[in-house]
Parts: sequence; C-alpha cells; structure tokens
Amino acid sequence: MAKLDLPAFISKHLGVDAFAQIMQLRGRVYRNVTGRRTVQVQFGDESYFVKQHFGVGWREIFKSFLSFKKPILGALTEVRAIQKLNEIGIDTTPLVGYGVRGCNPATQQSFIITKDLGDIISLEDLCANWVSNPPDARFKRRLIIAVAALSRTLHQSGLNHRDFYLCHLCLDAQALQQNQIKLYLIDLHRMQVHARPAMKAVMKDIAGLYFSSMDVGLTARDYLRFKRYYAADFSEVGAGFWQSVTARAGKLYAKFHSAKFQKRLQQEHAAVD
Repeated sequence: MAKLDLPAFISKHLGVDAFAQIMQLRGRVYRNVTGRRTVQVQFGDESYFVKQHFGVGWREIFKSFLSFKKPILGALTEVRAIQKLNEIGIDTTPLVGYGVRGCNPATQQSFIITKDLGDIISLEDLCANWVSNPPDARFKRRLIIAVAALSRTLHQSGLNHRDFYLCHLCLDAQALQQNQIKLYLIDLHRMQVHARPAMKAVMKDIAGLYFSSMDVGLTARDYLRFKRYYAADFSEVGAGFWQSVTARAGKLYAKFHSAKFQKRLQQEHAAVD
C-alpha cells in the first residue's frame, strides 16, 4: 500500500497512480548508484529534484547491521532530516512531497521531491580557486563564522550529516550579490537524528569538513577562527576532539587520493554522464 503526501498540482500533472509515475520519471541525472537515482524535472514552470529509491536489498541491510549501523532504507530519512532542519532554523531544500510503497525493508520503494533552490553555489566551487585568487579577507572571515555557526547548531541539536563536505554547503547567489551570506545544507539522505549530540559522529562530520577544505588555501588562523566559533558553548568539544578530527581528516585525504577511490569516482561520474 503506497503512502503518498503530494500537493494536488503534482497529482494533477501525473495522474491517478502518482507513485508509479514518479518512480519512472526521467530528467537530468545528478546521481545514479545502485538502488538510488536523483533526477531534475520540471512541473509547469518550476524545477524540482526527485530522489527515487528502488530498494536496498538484504545484503546492504545485513552489511549495515554487521557494521553496527542503522541501514538507510529509503526517502524517509531525508524527509525527517528536512523537517528537523526546519525546526532548528537551518535552511535546506524545501520538501514538496514523498511516498513509500511496500513493507519488506529490502524491497521497499520510496521517493522524495524537493524544490530546486535555484541560483546557488557550493562552497567547494566557491573556494576552488582561492589558492591562486584569494577572497576578500572580511568575506572569508564572515563565511567561516557562518559555517561554524551552522555546524554548531546542527551538532548541538543532535543531528549528524554523515557527508559533511564543502560540496553540501551552498550559498544563495542572490544574497551573495547583496553582500549577504545565506547558507543551505543539502544532500540529507544519510542524516542521523539523536536525542543529544553523538560526539563520535560529530567528530566524523567535522573531519569530513576539514578534509574537504584542505586544498582551498585556508590558513592556520582560518582554522583557529572556525574552532573558536564552533566550540563556543559546546562543552563536549575539547583538545582530544580536535586531535581525532585531524587524524581522521588525514585518513580521508589519503583515501580520496588513492587510485582505487579515484577509479570508483570515475565510474560514478560515467554513470551520470
């Protein structure tokens, strides 16, 4: 039995069996991996992103349990993440609709539809040429403080992104033109929600952020500024925390630049192209 939560205009565009039609939608492919596909589509004059989950299979479920991890079964993880971010005041992709079909966790299908944020730029793209073309010092300081504040709010609220990299933090381009910083946190399909901060998971998030910033020309002072604003009123963060962050970020950097990982990355890009 399908559970649908869709605005009337989407149902009108897609017909009676909206679930089946949404799972078959085609558009510009942004991600295409085993069991999951993300496409950009148009409804009328508006642009949306649709993430289609086709079932993870028992192998992935057992693999997660053997690693002492809760398996991600489908779209509801991202639905709850968006709802939680809305509660704590972190901007993200607006939720338009979602659906779930099936009771078997291995074969359950689901989708989530979010509105296209429009003219945004990821921090990965923004910082790509900072080594050769450094940004305005005041702007960089404001941006670092904004990222630290978002990160602190996220983690103090018991949330962990689990893919917390510069590419998943985006700036509103129109706000930027007016010298304002408005950040969005995107790609929430693996986010965890805890009753209180889970510090090992928090450490992994910050290590991911640190790793993804290693080649953008940040200085020791920049990192100290982030640490100071991130750790403000966050009593669980101490010297041992930052040591663990540094160690894990180094391992992530080495893994990312390994031949094996780069080959896998090329295969994923090929699947999208």
